[in-house]
Amino acid sequence: MIVEVVRSGFVESTHQVRMLTVDAAGRPVEAKGAVHVPASPRSSMKPLQALGMLRSGLELEGELLALACASHSGEPFHVDGVRKILAGAGLEESALQCPEDYPFDRSVTESGRVYMNCSGKHAAMLATCVLNDWPTESYLEPRHPLQRAIRETVEDLTGERVAASGVDGCGAPLFFVSMLGVTKAFRAFPMSSPDSYERKIFEAMSTYPEWTSGTDRPEAKLMRALPGLMLKAGAEAFDAFVFEDGRAGTVKIEDGSQRARVPATVVALRSLGLDAPELAELAAPPVLGGGRPVGELRFR
Repeated sequence: MIVEVVRSGFVESTHQVRMLTVDAAGRPVEAKGAVHVPASPRSSMKPLQALGMLRSGLELEGELLALACASHSGEPFHVDGVRKILAGAGLEESALQCPEDYPFDRSVTESGRVYMNCSGKHAAMLATCVLNDWPTESYLEPRHPLQRAIRETVEDLTGERVAASGVDGCGAPLFFVSMLGVTKAFRAFPMSSPDSYERKIFEAMSTYPEWTSGTDRPEAKLMRALPGLMLKAGAEAFDAFVFEDGRAGTVKIEDGSQRARVPATVVALRSLGLDAPELAELAAPPVLGGGRPVGELRFR
């Protein structure tokens, strides 16, 4: 599938899309591109990382659990939540090993590790280490007990051996698996028993979408427009989602363009009959010239 960026009638850019969607029974509905080869899901794996932490004894609920799965915008409530997770483990912000960064929220001018979009995950990782009496200074090392537990969880839910591993932008280990595996893993969250850790994560993320991204982020807008949807974006234009009945999918823009990611995800959702009026704007962001629309994004 190709996304074309049309400006003043001229095709200015093109973006190639890999996409996989499955119905409530897990049967393929759309499969475009090499969905069976290893991909880099980036932050779309955070729900699986959080599951590894819950399986290791971490106790988080509601908004704070959603924050542990988040690529947050650094809004005040996000930062307060990260500090609350750290304080609950008796730790200071200096224990965080994610890079210092400015927040996605442009109204916030402060910077630091706690503002970095992955700080909720890192705070939860540290809290898991404290609970298990694991070393905190090396919690990002691939051979650390925490990271081994997370890798086992990834392989359990995807049904795949990790094809390769690397380092994510936040410094945590990154596991490469196929889009087939990620889609299978996401289906496990709403389809598990009501008292399971998987269901606990699904309920937290779908109930508190602002905590998983940000108040005005497209991920939160999609989840608010489609109650019962859990969606997690990853860097380099990866999206993974699942609806409460098991309909699920993954999207990867081959060149990493964020411009094409959300419109392609709307196409994926619509292929499963998931639609709402609020999705129209996200499906077709305007191409502007001089502050006015002069083109469009279109699919072929």
